[in-house]
Amino acid sequence: MNKLLAVAACGLGLWAGVGCATPPPVVAPGLALKKVVIYRNGVGYFERGGHVQSDRVEFKVRKNEIGDFLATLAVLERGGSSVRSASFPLDVEEDSDVAASPPSSGPVGAAIPPSLSGSGGPDNPNKLKTVVMSLDGREHDLQVGYIAETPVWRPSYRLVIEKDGAGLQAWGIVQNLSGEDWNNVSLSLIAEAPLAFDASLATPVIPPRPIVTDGGDVIAVVPHSDTSLASEPPPPPAVAPMPMAASAPAELEMLNEEGSGAEDKGSAGRARSRKKSGASAPARRMSTLGSMGRGAPASAPAADVVVPQPYSRQAKNLSALAAVALQAGATRYELPGLVTIPNKSATMVMLLDRHIPGEAIALFAPEAGVPESASHPFRVARFTNQTGGLLERGPLAIFSEGAFLGQGMADPLPSGGTATVPFALEHSLAVEVNHESREEGARLYHIEGGALTVARDAVWLTKYRVKNGADRAAKLLLKHPRVAGARLNKPPTGTEDNVGTGSALVPMQVGSRATVDVTLDERQETARNIDWLSPLADDAVMAYLGDRRADPGIAGQIKAAWEIRQVLVKATEQQQKLSTEDGERRRATEETRANLKALEKNAAAADLRAKLTVRLAADSARLDVLGKQLIEVTLKINENQIRFNEAIRAVKLLQPLPAG
Repeated sequence: MNKLLAVAACGLGLWAGVGCATPPPVVAPGLALKKVVIYRNGVGYFERGGHVQSDRVEFKVRKNEIGDFLATLAVLERGGSSVRSASFPLDVEEDSDVAASPPSSGPVGAAIPPSLSGSGGPDNPNKLKTVVMSLDGREHDLQVGYIAETPVWRPSYRLVIEKDGAGLQAWGIVQNLSGEDWNNVSLSLIAEAPLAFDASLATPVIPPRPIVTDGGDVIAVVPHSDTSLASEPPPPPAVAPMPMAASAPAELEMLNEEGSGAEDKGSAGRARSRKKSGASAPARRMSTLGSMGRGAPASAPAADVVVPQPYSRQAKNLSALAAVALQAGATRYELPGLVTIPNKSATMVMLLDRHIPGEAIALFAPEAGVPESASHPFRVARFTNQTGGLLERGPLAIFSEGAFLGQGMADPLPSGGTATVPFALEHSLAVEVNHESREEGARLYHIEGGALTVARDAVWLTKYRVKNGADRAAKLLLKHPRVAGARLNKPPTGTEDNVGTGSALVPMQVGSRATVDVTLDERQETARNIDWLSPLADDAVMAYLGDRRADPGIAGQIKAAWEIRQVLVKATEQQQKLSTEDGERRRATEETRANLKALEKNAAAADLRAKLTVRLAADSARLDVLGKQLIEVTLKINENQIRFNEAIRAVKLLQPLPAG
């Protein structure tokens, strides 16, 4: 009883000018709310319609919503009349002795409650402003669309794991905080979030202008401008479709040609409203007072609505489900019947009920917040989106054999995508991980101007060992974090390389009480300049010459140059050997001379002096031979170096062979 009195008192207070609640974004007496489209970006599209017998229509718009209203207001009407203009007041400072203008009367004789008349200070965002739309004539059958701030709709999913797949239910939660009841409206939910911005069209803007002065003969500042003229006349304006915010086939169906084809169950109510209004299909005109704005996607050709399976094993008692359509790249869920959502309330509606491919398996994907996941995989629900539209991010409840298994969070999943959602830990499986890294291979990467660039593979090996302690076989996915820029080399069969997420999913079958090892090989090519005489250069050239994909012309040039290189390499090795012996002989002779000098005055060491003298003579003779040989081999090296440089200078390899 006290609640009833409180509600009654609040109702009396509304009519007395005492605001008990936030007024609706737009109040339009005589134009009932017909359609609501909710997006995921904080805006909704509202469509009103009705018969007006006046030359003007007044809208009461909240101050904080007037920009969106003006930016997206679109008007469609039957008959020969048209919209002439739309006027609205501005917030400007006025002199105190200027009298306020008298209030305007309603367009169709409907009284507006005092609580909606714009009470409150000038800075109050809920203050209502009057937008007057002038019409040509007094008979109008109007349909008006606009957007306003609205809580986002939120999805919730149920996945029932079965032997032959899974049943997926998608529910949408809609909250009405608009300030008015949504009575018997057509409701649509749009996945994804189109561009939405706040257009402050109601705020006067006077940009600063440059000052042009005339000094008599010279103009000090002249602004420059460019004008482009059309080369051909513009095409005549199209009659349909109407470029209104969030316009959809179902929204325009109210004014489509009669007899345009069979209508689905969701449009039957609108067909009846056309018949009841008695308006004929021809002689329609459209006026758009702003087609760009917050949450107003560009118009697109009407898309055929694909009606899902009418019934499924999970929803035998439902008469119909939401129709799914792709419109301008966004997924649209349109409820087949009219719904009522009172102000300050929420409702949950079923959007989908499909049988899809799905299963419950294990996934090894360590998470920092779950320490045990470093050695044990998660239990996950894995399913493929075959609903025909985008599944937005939302909570997912998993069931199997009549039991609740757990909950997970599903990320946005496009049509045809596969989701893997963890919901518990699997302690019967244990995983060990080891890492190795090294460099392998040598490939010709670039040859130009006598310079050689060789490519090698930086190799990262990740070894997984999985132990199954259960008495049943297990199916497991390894979520392997990919090395940025590396490629998977000969991955296991069935591996899903998800480059966009920086990971790979590797499937494994582990028998009961068994242990399975798998190694992932990732490689990244690195290139660096090296010397032609290095062993890496020889490995790279030999690999190129032995590759059937090699260019015959380039291979012939390299082979000819490589014959000279072999002579050059042998001469260089001989030079190094002779230089080493020459250095050792020179050290030995210096040591022998020092010893002879020390024994020079020792008469008892005559035999030792003789022995050292013979050694010194032999070393000196060998040094003379080494010097001659070094000169000869140096000349040989210089000659072949020049020959090799000339031969290799003609070689030009600009495109390496693909890595095998």
